[in-house]
Amino acid sequence: MSRPSLSAPPAIPIGTAGSALPSGPTRRRELAIFAVLAFVLVPVASVAVVGGYGFMVWMYQLWAGPPGPGL
Repeated sequence: MSRPSLSAPPAIPIGTAGSALPSGPTRRRELAIFAVLAFVLVPVASVAVVGGYGFMVWMYQLWAGPPGPGL
């Protein structure tokens, strides 16, 4: 019985047709999607989550009164 080989697969030079790196329009589109996610959707979602939590606390305090010891 022979043991399976543990050697690494052959290296593929960067920039060849079989490269895993996107190029041309694919890379440009990926960068545009990243920019929209990073600079538009994530900040808007963060503001919405924090604002929604603040609104819930505000509504709860309208119903239950302000925090602190009851006098």
